[in-house]
Amino acid sequence: MPEKKKISQIEFVRSYFLQRPMQVISHTKAKEDLETAYLTVMGKRLEDSDRAIRKLHGDGFLEKVAKGQYMYNPETSGKVEFDEFTSAEKKTILERDGYKCVICGLGRENGLDLHIDHIKPRSLGGQGTVENGQTLCAPHNFLKKNLSQTETGKKIFIRLLGLVQESESEPNASNLESFLIEVLKVYEKHGIDGHIHWDGSDSKEK
Repeated sequence: MPEKKKISQIEFVRSYFLQRPMQVISHTKAKEDLETAYLTVMGKRLEDSDRAIRKLHGDGFLEKVAKGQYMYNPETSGKVEFDEFTSAEKKTILERDGYKCVICGLGRENGLDLHIDHIKPRSLGGQGTVENGQTLCAPHNFLKKNLSQTETGKKIFIRLLGLVQESESEPNASNLESFLIEVLKVYEKHGIDGHIHWDGSDSKEK
């Protein structure tokens, strides 16, 4: 039998995520997979997968998408995400936004991590200022990173319209429905994000 290749436990955990780019994996699943694989490959127990996962997140290798959920993103791994904002600026933005995501209104009391996001992206010259900062929960920050702001908005409006149309008993539902339809018609009028389909009557995204 060939000699088993020596590999540190942290490198074994790193390799697990490297093989699964852009996959959101729960801490529990990663731990189960890693302990099983390590025992099979190395012939002994993986001693502390929890610490290894936390360390890889702390080093910037893993992105924490939501509470207990991690992802390896090759494009951002190892990069400092929020260094343009000072600690004082982050605190000011969080206080201004009431420690809640400006999109969904949820916060840490709902089990969500909060991020300070650049409203105008850094790639377009956005600066790390209080005026250009906003509070986003980890899921919405992840969504914004992978969609343009107008794409994110259109998807949210379509989903919200669907919820309103399914809840006819909600107060002011008809006013909100009219508002959302008007907003989506503006998208269609200006040809913005036409690849995100909305046919004007069906609120479901296709």
